[in-house]
Amino acid sequence: MPDQVTGLMAAFPQPNVDTDVIMPKRFLITITREGLADGTLADLRFDEDNNKRPDFVLNQAPWTEASILVVGDNFGCGSSREHAVWGLMQLGIKGVIGTGFAGIFYDNARKNGLALPIVSPEVRDALIQIARDPNAGACSIDITNRQISVGTQTHSFDMDDATRGALLEGRDDTLDSLKLAESIRAHERTLTEKMRVSVIQ
Repeated sequence: MPDQVTGLMAAFPQPNVDTDVIMPKRFLITITREGLADGTLADLRFDEDNNKRPDFVLNQAPWTEASILVVGDNFGCGSSREHAVWGLMQLGIKGVIGTGFAGIFYDNARKNGLALPIVSPEVRDALIQIARDPNAGACSIDITNRQISVGTQTHSFDMDDATRGALLEGRDDTLDSLKLAESIRAHERTLTEKMRVSVIQ
């Protein structure tokens, strides 16, 4: 992942948006990660006849091109479905700015390269006001320096070192485990030898 995420912000201040809103369960039928963009926020983006809802921000110009969301409190609560993160990213969302995120959603985002900067309520509210301006221009999330810049404003954000490192280096739990592959194999050999000795005795 690059050290900066840059794009248009969209304001999505609704609180307690859970993973069933982000990715309704009826879209969890695929056995791969592909094809989830259409299901992302589907009940907010589309009506019962699958027509776009004109009042939803991501259906309005210029925010149809948004790649950063500024969200309400407790975004990503609910179930542990990783599809919520996959779908947001397939929809073109690269960063979600909020005051805090549900733990499992935050961890899933880290594993998949979705940046989740955490800011104070005051900063979040200021960014929402900027995001509602169609002429606001691009926002930049600087992962390295933990700063958000848009227009003349610059705000610091919180992100733990492990998450920051994972995003910058493109790491996930599997890659972290592979770095320890030789130690794991050595441990397995030790266990095998101990079991062999135990059987002989």
